[in-house]
Amino acid sequence: MSELLINEIRETLASARSQFEYLSDLGIESQTAALPDANKDQQCTANAGLVESLDTIREELGDCQRCGLAASRAKLVYGVGNPNARLVLVGEAPGREEDLKGEPFIGEAGQLLDRILLAMGMQREEVYICNVLKCRPPNNRDPQPEEVATCEAFLIRQIAAIRPQVIIGLGRFAVHSLLKSRTPISRLRGEWQEYQGIPLMPTYHPAYLLRNPEGKRDVWEDMKEVLRLLSAEGDGS
Repeated sequence: MSELLINEIRETLASARSQFEYLSDLGIESQTAALPDANKDQQCTANAGLVESLDTIREELGDCQRCGLAASRAKLVYGVGNPNARLVLVGEAPGREEDLKGEPFIGEAGQLLDRILLAMGMQREEVYICNVLKCRPPNNRDPQPEEVATCEAFLIRQIAAIRPQVIIGLGRFAVHSLLKSRTPISRLRGEWQEYQGIPLMPTYHPAYLLRNPEGKRDVWEDMKEVLRLLSAEGDGS
């Protein structure tokens, strides 16, 4: 592949606590059936021929100093999970614990996210988890537009490298950033959207559920829709 074509592709991409515990809260039964993996071999083969890998993107990101967040962060939080994941989850930005350890969603909200995944019949290692921003904003303030603009080019490339079948947008800010929309998350959640040509399901952030546990049922309904689509994709329908 020519260097010119590679550059064109890059420019286009850049622009453009247990399963039972969680389900008991919802009063529903577990989703015990594993999702079909009919497309896994095909997807791995496709990923093998990608222009760049997640490791390549991470190497280019380096000790990023592209915006002011570099001055206050402890560690850059790139992303974690399966590079061939069928499902990618995108949050807003690292929190205090994530900033200290360099891994997304490892605090209390992350533990709840793990339980949600377990309820879906998945492990954290099977999916890919990342944030719109790779660095923690001071005092967990909302990210600023220029910070989002700087980081989103890398997020777009991460998504392109993984080629997931479904994306879940976690929380108001992440969803607004991905969709370039200011529609309230309460209206967006549960309705299929699209990001970079991939189906995106907006839903509440796990941190919101910790403060508002009544929202867990809504999130579970959203996750069932995600499971339906993944199952349909796995069946080839």
